[in-house]
Amino acid sequence: MKVLVTGFDPFGGEKVNPAFEAVKLLPDTIAGAQIVKVEIPTVFDKSGRTLEQAIKAQQPDIVICVGQAGGRASVSFERVAINLIEARIPDNEGKQPLGCPIKEDGANAYFTSLPLKAMVQKAHEAGLPAYISYTAGTFVCNELMYSLLYLIENKYPDIRGGFIHVPFAPEQVINKAVETPSMPLETIAKSLELAIQAAVENPTDITDLKTGTTH
Repeated sequence: MKVLVTGFDPFGGEKVNPAFEAVKLLPDTIAGAQIVKVEIPTVFDKSGRTLEQAIKAQQPDIVICVGQAGGRASVSFERVAINLIEARIPDNEGKQPLGCPIKEDGANAYFTSLPLKAMVQKAHEAGLPAYISYTAGTFVCNELMYSLLYLIENKYPDIRGGFIHVPFAPEQVINKAVETPSMPLETIAKSLELAIQAAVENPTDITDLKTGTTH
């Protein structure tokens, strides 16, 4: 089995992006699956094209995209992507589209095929915070997740895929408000590793999340 894991480059004036920094810390094999790591540009449209090129080249069984969600206190597993771009800030090429669909011929929304409850439970069993999120936003993270699920729906039905958001790294919050949450890169990477393990081991989701809550 092969798992393609992507992370974004820095954006919004940040010098690092904990998404790809954590992805780079992942082992090359998790639960017997080969892990392929790819950096994605934080640029509308280009992000989806880069992902599709990686999928064509690698032919993965699972695709997990990772992005930064500054302000969230723990790793969050995204349930749904919506067909909308509403950029509150420009992307890395200065584009700031507003009120635009991602795909003119796409559904209003697509849901992940990853076993989110199993992923959350795996993290909780290891003593790490994690939860299911029902909004991936309307910036490039949501666009990439939507583009992935659109590709799965229309071209790659045998692939399972979804998106994970991660908090700021500690060095990113030094000059931010004192209550801004962060998480060490090593902890983020461990959370991602456990999530990937759960995805590999659970072709379908568990029926009940025994611990914690969803948001």
